[in-house]
Amino acid sequence: MQGFFRRVAAGEKPGFPRFKPRHQFFTLCYPAMYLEVQGNTLILPTGGGGNWGPKRSPNIVARLTEDPPEHFHEVAVSRDARGNYYCSFVYDDAEQQVSERRQAHQKRKKRKPRPFRDEGIVAFDLGIKTLATGYTDQGRFYHIGGFKGYRYYNKQLDKIRSKRDKCKKKSRQYIHLSKVYKRVAEKKRCKQRDYLHKASHLIAGTLAERAVVIGDLSQRQMVLKKQEHETPKERRKRQIRNRMVYNDWGLSGFVQMLAYKCLRFGKELHIISERDTTKMCHVCQHKKDMPLWQRTYRYANCGLVMDRDENSAVNISQRFLARPGPHTDDSVRCAE
Repeated sequence: MQGFFRRVAAGEKPGFPRFKPRHQFFTLCYPAMYLEVQGNTLILPTGGGGNWGPKRSPNIVARLTEDPPEHFHEVAVSRDARGNYYCSFVYDDAEQQVSERRQAHQKRKKRKPRPFRDEGIVAFDLGIKTLATGYTDQGRFYHIGGFKGYRYYNKQLDKIRSKRDKCKKKSRQYIHLSKVYKRVAEKKRCKQRDYLHKASHLIAGTLAERAVVIGDLSQRQMVLKKQEHETPKERRKRQIRNRMVYNDWGLSGFVQMLAYKCLRFGKELHIISERDTTKMCHVCQHKKDMPLWQRTYRYANCGLVMDRDENSAVNISQRFLARPGPHTDDSVRCAE
């Protein structure tokens, strides 16, 4: 709304403010004092359960699939695109957290002990071909693939959208296809989120020993800009590329997951500049142009031949290790 009125005051084209209509937004927040829990049954008040009033709406009885936590403060009831309802409990139970930590510690004891090094770091390059390519200070490479089923789901979504566009708006078939589209899109988002959770958990919990280093890659740097005189083939290529960047890869969500999971496992997360890490040779530090279609880095001067993502991961690791450390010595001070 602020952007809308700012454009109106400036005399620009205002456009419509972005909002979610009521049929696309469903979240009800209940404080614990208004709820009643009976085993796996949760009673949600509607405010119209009495004999007075025109509606006389009865209370909602929700049956949970899991036991609710004790001493919760609030419950948020939400609904996804497939019509499933979820209850999110907000609680603070120190004893339960301690018991969960003990169980996790016992599980770690059962595993094979592996040597832990204080200086073990792993640097990752977020790329196009794979979700992340990592390099450790021991000289080992890791290739973590992302969500591979986006092509199938995009094809299904395009087919459903094409059928829906031929129908009359608000008709019975239009509403049916809209529900099918939401259901398929929600399934795609759930599978994509599952891939990102597994990849971030693997990096923060297993691969990294002390710290994780990634480049500050943003989605705006990866999209293709619209040209004035572009051919239909270039236009289609730009649409496919931008759709992959914004909808299919989920790099921003992956970085957020990696941040809180590193905090959970007690690891450090460093985000550094990755400028020219793909163009630079990690052996002789010379640069060469690397278009996106060229996946192998070849440099004739030093004879380096390796994958471009691996070369970028090595450069990120070297740049992180060569950074100036924090100043802790008080022997040198500025003159007053």
